[in-house]
Amino acid sequence: MKKLGLLVVVLVWSHVSFGQETVLKFQGAIANKNGATLFIKNNKVIVKEIKLEENGHFSTSFDVKTGMYQLFDGAEYTDVFLKNGFDITLKLDAKNFDESIVYTGKGAPENNYLAEKIRHEGDFNYDDLLASSPDDFSKKITDKQNAEKARLEQGRFDPDFVELQKKAMMQELFELKMYFKQKQEQQKLNNTQAPSFEYENYAGGKTKLEDLRGKYVYIDVWATWCGPCRGEIPFLQKIEEQYHGKNIAFVSISIDTQKDHDKWKNFVKDKSLGGIQLIADKDWYSDFIKAFGIESIPRFILIDPTGKVIHADETRPSEPSLVETLDKLLK
Repeated sequence: MKKLGLLVVVLVWSHVSFGQETVLKFQGAIANKNGATLFIKNNKVIVKEIKLEENGHFSTSFDVKTGMYQLFDGAEYTDVFLKNGFDITLKLDAKNFDESIVYTGKGAPENNYLAEKIRHEGDFNYDDLLASSPDDFSKKITDKQNAEKARLEQGRFDPDFVELQKKAMMQELFELKMYFKQKQEQQKLNNTQAPSFEYENYAGGKTKLEDLRGKYVYIDVWATWCGPCRGEIPFLQKIEEQYHGKNIAFVSISIDTQKDHDKWKNFVKDKSLGGIQLIADKDWYSDFIKAFGIESIPRFILIDPTGKVIHADETRPSEPSLVETLDKLLK
């Protein structure tokens, strides 16, 4: 009986120990914390909330599906790779978020790799890349991909992490190629006669591009449901005020569907939007939208007084370089 009892104790202890090893352990210290809670998200869905102590310390363990997640402190976020069996300790200063992230423990190499990757994102000049010739573009993205592969292969990383990173690289490569192709097509429109439009005007009647001949035309393609579009509105309003009375028309073309027509009108009224407010006749499928190959919004277009396209993908109002461009044209 004693031997049997001992065997049961051993089996129970083994089961408990095994169970402890098959969850994620995550602890750390956040200096200058932005809130009382950390959030672990997967595609914007919160999968875990972690309460911080008053001094910013935390400690938790939970079951997690192997994969990439976002760690959000209420103000900023960073990518993390989580897996059952990891025992990760994080130290960061929320006032110097990306630069201060350091992981230790099991699972640290993978997550330090991700933190370092974020820190060096700005080192790669995507504007130069997209301005390259097709041959240079192919060489630059191949070199970038090879350098990232070499970093992955040199590190002693979890195989699941390596596989996910390689898939992410392939996805980024595909998206860059598609975006480059789109940019190339857009550039072909520069210095060509702009396609016309004739859309309903919020103020009444319809407005054609030809009605604005003799003026520069800055066009904002947007929609009421588009968060980034709404984010540009205050900047656009400042630009409109700055160039009021100048030889330029500011035209906003909504691609809201016709069933959201009243929503568009109410939005224009409630937000006191200025400029010329139009709504396209067939949302994404309107001829003007298709002619410019618009697949994402907001999109800004600059047209000269003769109706020629200056730039089919002009700078956003929130970017200071737009003022430089307009000052040169309207001086």
